[in-house]
Parts: sequence; structure tokens; C-alpha cells
Amino acid sequence: MKRQLYIGLLLIGFLASGNHIFSQTDISMATHWYNRGNYNPASIARTDYIYLFSNVRSQWTGITGAPGVANVQVSGYFNSINSAFGLSAVNDRIGITNALNPMLNYAYRLSNDQSWSLSFGVGLGAYIRTIDISSYAPVTDLDPALLRDVAPQTKPDANIGVEFQNASFIFGLSSTHLFSVFKDSTLFLNGNHRYGYAIYKNTKSEVLNYYLGVQVVNRSNIFVVEGNGIVRFKHPTGLSTGSREIFDLGLTYRSTKQLTALLGVNLTENFRVGYAYDQSFITGYNQNGSHEIMLEYRIPYLNAVCKTCRDQQLWYR
Repeated sequence: MKRQLYIGLLLIGFLASGNHIFSQTDISMATHWYNRGNYNPASIARTDYIYLFSNVRSQWTGITGAPGVANVQVSGYFNSINSAFGLSAVNDRIGITNALNPMLNYAYRLSNDQSWSLSFGVGLGAYIRTIDISSYAPVTDLDPALLRDVAPQTKPDANIGVEFQNASFIFGLSSTHLFSVFKDSTLFLNGNHRYGYAIYKNTKSEVLNYYLGVQVVNRSNIFVVEGNGIVRFKHPTGLSTGSREIFDLGLTYRSTKQLTALLGVNLTENFRVGYAYDQSFITGYNQNGSHEIMLEYRIPYLNAVCKTCRDQQLWYR
């Protein structure tokens, strides 16, 4: 218990710490409601299956040099040591700049009880930023940007988080890019962010489930609030294995005046594809929409609880 208390106090210290203003922000992925591993390593403690997830985002379609993000994650849980291990890699490209963020993730789950869980997680990796000056088209040949030192730079990176789950709720707190805390703004760093979220899940019906979530993201003096609702339709099989998931429909609204429509389809029992479309309503802001594709694959363990009873609330992690 002392070790758990020390971990909790350390986490609170990280979450409470402040930072100077930064020019760089975390990636914005609309389908993060399906997988929170990008900003909370504690969420990878899924006891019943090996989890593979990927999403790709194309922002401001039709604009040259518009942002593009690719994210890949894989994780697995080991009951004997109450621990989950994962790998993730994010590539964020904006104009002539490119950022690569590979991470090793670890989560410790305090209980193997299927009715509740409390997990602590940490991620360690690197933040690598490069600038391709050859792709820059200056107005004049003497543009000072051509004289800057733009050699690739690699910085250490770390995330930390905690997540609690039971049959009806998910609560989480996390903090990302911890090595940026108290650092001055720089093109080669990503700013420290703090996340807090709560999700209510209703999975009792054999016809449909629904999930309601709210998330608050803080970076320096900036706060973004996001609300989400997802309805998951199911097909009752009449068998002991329970209902089969078919497709999802969802909406997300951010305080930055952005609305997102979500669609997920189960191609097989354990393979889901998803699509998200963002639209901004800020006056004077680029009105071109953003598109996002998601792939999610689950490989159940032989002794998985949800492999035998199909308790669908266990699939929503």
C-alpha cells in the first residue's frame, strides 16, 4: 500500500504542476473516445484481449501543407503481474515540420476483479522534430528562415496517468510531455497538457448501448471542454454468448466551436473501422473539414471473461 500511495502522490504532483506558455500542442484526434492511450497510459490495462488501434487524420482538406496525423498503438495485459505493456507511435506533420513521438507504455492494475479497476500508468519515449527547409518557398532568397539551424532534435518524453472503472463509469486524470514542465517555449518541444475526463456507460440493453463523456484539457492558461455521446447498436442473437455489436453513431462538441460526427462499424466480432468528420464554426477560421479514419482490432485471450459471456461493458475500455 505504501508503494501505491507514493505513486498516487507523485501523480498528483505532476498534475498540479504549472508551466510557461508553449507554441506546440498535443495532437487532436476525434476518435480518442474509443482509445485514450495517447494521453493516458493507465487506460491500456485491458485484461481480456490484446488491443491494436490506429487512426489517421487529415485536417483542413484542400489546403497545401495542412496538418496530418498518424497514430499506431498496441498493448497486452499479463494477469500474473497485474501489468499491461504497450507501444505507441505518433507522427504529426504540419507544413514543412514533422514530429515523431514513439513511446513505451506501462500500466499497473490494482485489482483483477472484473467489476472494478484502478490503474496507474506511465509512458516513456522521445519527441523528435524535424524541419524540411528544402520544401520552404521563400518570397525572397534572403529570408532569415533559410539561415536558421534546423537540424533534427530529439528530446526525452514522458506521460503519466490514473484511471478508475466500474460497471457504469470511467474516470481518468493524466499529464503529458512531463519534461516540458517549467521549460521555455521552443519549436522542438511539445507543451505539458493535463487531462481530466468522466464517461458514463449504459450497457444493459441487448439492442443498444450508449456512452456519455466529458473531458477537460488544460495547457497553461488555455482550457478546452469536450462533450461526447455515442450509441452502439447491437443484434440480439438469443444465445448464451449474448448480443453482437453492429455499428456506432456519435457526436462530439468542443468549446473551440467544433462539431464532430462519428461512425463505427464492426466488420467482424473483434474488428471495427471508424470514420470521423470535424467541422469548425469559428468566424474567419478555415472552414475546410477534417477527416479521420480509425481501425480497432481485439484478440481475446483464451481465458478472457468476455470470450465466454460476451459482457459488452468489458469491451468498452
